[in-house]
Amino acid sequence: MSTTIKVSTIKVSTVTVIVPCYNEASRLDLDRFEELLDRPNLALLFVDDGSTDGTAALIADWSATHERAELLSLPRNVGKGEAIRAGIIDSAGSADIVAYLDADLASPPAELLRVLDVIDQDDSIDFAMGSRVALLGSNIERSRLRHYQGRIFATIASVVLGLPVYDTQCGLKVIRSTPALDAAVASPFRSRWVFDVELIARMMRAPIPLCADAIREVPLVEWRDVGGSRLSVSARVRSVYDLVTAIRH
Repeated sequence: MSTTIKVSTIKVSTVTVIVPCYNEASRLDLDRFEELLDRPNLALLFVDDGSTDGTAALIADWSATHERAELLSLPRNVGKGEAIRAGIIDSAGSADIVAYLDADLASPPAELLRVLDVIDQDDSIDFAMGSRVALLGSNIERSRLRHYQGRIFATIASVVLGLPVYDTQCGLKVIRSTPALDAAVASPFRSRWVFDVELIARMMRAPIPLCADAIREVPLVEWRDVGGSRLSVSARVRSVYDLVTAIRH
């Protein structure tokens, strides 16, 4: 009697999670990132954006005891968008999927893994983003002021992008490595603060473009404002200008 051996067709994607850091030594809880390393196909890449407070040394010491955690140190501060772009370029060729997550873990590791599962289990999705929607059963802690500022910005971003997007600025994104992503990070971002929107716009204009149908927003179950935000009121105003000018070029 012959025996039929079933071969699993489940694809295990390699994933690099990029964590941009700038002067985070006083609030960086590195041990919380260990939850991500429980997945054997996932690696952490901390990108130190020219910190002056010992952040790089702190990460280097922690990474030395965690096999799939690495540090990429930038010689000077270039901004969050460029730090993430450097991480994506550094991961090229080694990761099927790249993600980025804020160092303060406003979105906890479990949320990133949940959004990662959405894209990893559906080949039709190339770009998944966390969305801070206050729904029953969720725990979204956000100040009213930042919420309404975000709604105004997201409405403008939706019009400029031509997409019905709810939340472009959540610091949790998961992106499949595609020619569209390669093309999008080939040159520096024009904007320091609205690079998320500029990244989507660039991918949708790439020679092999990201299609709107391949983008998903995933409502988060947990997110909270963390003190120490460095985005001033003037920077928020400038971000609206950047939004329009960056996307039109």
